[in-house]
Amino acid sequence: MKISIIGAGNVGSLAAMRIAQDRLGQVVLVDIVKGLAQGKSLDMDDARLFFSADYSIEGTDDIAKIKDSDIVVMTAGLARKPGMTREDLLAKNAQIVKDTCLKIKELAPEAILIIVTNPLDIMAYLAFKITGFKRNKVVGMGLSLDAARFANLIAKDLSVSLSEIEPLVIGSHGEGMLPLPRLTTVKGKSLLSVVGKEKADEFVKRTIGRGAEIVSHLGNGSAYFAPSAAIADLVKAIVSKDNQLRCACVYLEGEYGLKDIFLGVPCRLGKNGIEEIIQLELSDSEKQLFSIAANSLKAQYKYVQI
Repeated sequence: MKISIIGAGNVGSLAAMRIAQDRLGQVVLVDIVKGLAQGKSLDMDDARLFFSADYSIEGTDDIAKIKDSDIVVMTAGLARKPGMTREDLLAKNAQIVKDTCLKIKELAPEAILIIVTNPLDIMAYLAFKITGFKRNKVVGMGLSLDAARFANLIAKDLSVSLSEIEPLVIGSHGEGMLPLPRLTTVKGKSLLSVVGKEKADEFVKRTIGRGAEIVSHLGNGSAYFAPSAAIADLVKAIVSKDNQLRCACVYLEGEYGLKDIFLGVPCRLGKNGIEEIIQLELSDSEKQLFSIAANSLKAQYKYVQI
């Protein structure tokens, strides 16, 4: 299994390390900054003894090295700065994604493409249109991270194990995300029934603001420990075919009454990429919020030239 990661910043390089440690395949780390991916890959290579793992990581500034990859992870792009929304990144990162996806289409036409670059839902849509890949071969990472944040906040507040929480988040990766307390379970019970609406709404608000909270503390750059773990988890799902439910950004062709849009919904991943999209029974209020997120995204498509 050949897994290429484009972008050797904090997210991309740490994702490469996690994927290599988990022995999911041969890793190629690519960055246009000469020497960056090479230096980081050598550093990661020197850690093999400590992990008792004979993993393989190749660093390069040559995009041609992704040729015939089975999985390509796209992390390249500008990071969000304090006060900057994900939408502010749209114009700057769109060109990066366009240029890179043309190379992916040429060099790795059979690959499963995982998009991480923000604003994620729009970049996933752009990548899908540029590559012309089948919809099961393009997936956005975003909501798997948001679901992890939702679960973490619940677990810490209620002093329960994360293994006892099954989080559900739909919508877009950003202010349009929709954590679902009614369908999220704690020890098999609905979060809403466990904590009540006021507390559940607090968890929702904190989850939506978690990324911005982290950015405000860092001052420069954005989160990378949890995002890199989310990437590795998606890669593991594809490689190991564990059939577990994940929240991820996928292309909808009628599911949830929506067409020609990338949005986050629960799904199952496997060797073919997206194996199944799960249709939830949403309440009227949840449907309304989901529709608002969809309309907001579609309104921004006009700013992306395909």
